[in-house]
Amino acid sequence: MTSQRIGIIDIGSNSIRLVVYERTEAGAHRVVDASKRSARLSGKIDENGALPEEALAELSDTLRHFMRICSLHGIGQIRAVATAAIRNATNRDHILQTIKNETALSIELLSGEEEASFGFLGMINSMHVTEGFLIDIGGGSTEVSLFQNRELAASVSFPFGCVSINKLFDSKDSLSDESLEAIEKMVASAVKEHPWIRKSAGLPLVGVGGTVRALGKVHQAKHHYPFAQTHNYEISEDGVDELFHSMRKLPLERRRKLPGLSKDRADVIIPGIAILRAIFRATRSTKYLICGAGLRDGLFHATRFPARPKLENPLTFSLKNISALHTEAPRQHVMLVNRLALELYDDLQPIHKFEPRARVLLDAASQLYRIGASIDYYDYARHTFYLIIHSHLNGMSHREIIMTASIASFKSKSKAKSQIEDYKALISDGDLELIYKLGTLLQLAAALDRGETQAIGQLSVRLADKRLLLRPLNARSSLAVERRELDELASDFKKQWDLTPVLL
Repeated sequence: MTSQRIGIIDIGSNSIRLVVYERTEAGAHRVVDASKRSARLSGKIDENGALPEEALAELSDTLRHFMRICSLHGIGQIRAVATAAIRNATNRDHILQTIKNETALSIELLSGEEEASFGFLGMINSMHVTEGFLIDIGGGSTEVSLFQNRELAASVSFPFGCVSINKLFDSKDSLSDESLEAIEKMVASAVKEHPWIRKSAGLPLVGVGGTVRALGKVHQAKHHYPFAQTHNYEISEDGVDELFHSMRKLPLERRRKLPGLSKDRADVIIPGIAILRAIFRATRSTKYLICGAGLRDGLFHATRFPARPKLENPLTFSLKNISALHTEAPRQHVMLVNRLALELYDDLQPIHKFEPRARVLLDAASQLYRIGASIDYYDYARHTFYLIIHSHLNGMSHREIIMTASIASFKSKSKAKSQIEDYKALISDGDLELIYKLGTLLQLAAALDRGETQAIGQLSVRLADKRLLLRPLNARSSLAVERRELDELASDFKKQWDLTPVLL
């Protein structure tokens, strides 16, 4: 199997983006290139509702640049889409034909419903969430959807976004109370036309797109949040309101200097959050959840897996993908360690009563514990921790990602505690105890295949007199190496589990 690359071009109302996805020879998927140009197309629409020729020439120039990047990557398939700014332009047919003539690109003009659908697909394939509202605030439109049981139930595209609202209510010096009230009335009036928005109170509002990601980055910077990911970041209603009111009083030049906020979004972040807050109140949601995936990710999955674009389990897909990116780990050995770790957990769980997600953490950690060997075998545990922390473990919270990394790289209590020092604000004492227990359990499972020969096919587990009796069934070769490894581990295991492991 050779590597394959797909280029996704998203002509948005605020920015134009290219993302290059690669499928490796081992079957993993990853982003190998990305480019972004701020366009503000919805802000350039003239009084007749048309995109002027000058703006169209700039757009064509950007797309030619993206085509050159795709050519350098040897991309065989490019999928280019356009959203609200071009969709609503009175000269949209001329725009699409001009782009076709000048770049050879055929642009898919997405309807508001299609835009919402691809955004939902990108989100649901990257988060462990079954129901809620989804919002995507673009430059010229805002898509709001309701999803239940991981299925899209209803959606609407409103004809306003952060750029078009900023054009109406310039927030350069600050956003006045009168302007804020006018924006909120506009949103409330639009929402009234869609009663389903008000009929499912008590759900999270999941946000995709640049506005909510920018909000998350500023909030994290303000609160010195230790984990460098906005994906799956949670903010309370009060947290957003407090940040919004402090930001909207700032003139543009001071806003540009806010930690976490990119300069090209400083002027439109305020109207964007104003829309977000109004929708939050209309849906009567409980909290904000930020999703790092969205439209482009949905387009990738729909293009790469046209028959079944929606994943059954985002975490399972992530684990397989990360493992396929780091093929130095001996696959059969890792599979056996994973199976033994979970079997041992199931035998011990009744006497320890762990939290419901503990098994999920051990499952993930035991699949990834050797990926650090792709950097350096002699220090693979430290590299494993780093790689997991900086990988996309979709379907896990930030706390769970940190815990998984610590369990997978566990060598001792002191090293584990030192390793997560930078993240201690997210980890409780109870979490540390769970890391120690599951870390030593993973060590035990790895020790049972220390020779990496998969000599132990089946294992009988029994508890007796504070001993964990492990009897291999039909061992295929000598277990001398495994016995020695188990003897060395026994003391540390007993400290955590109050059981001495014995290989019979």
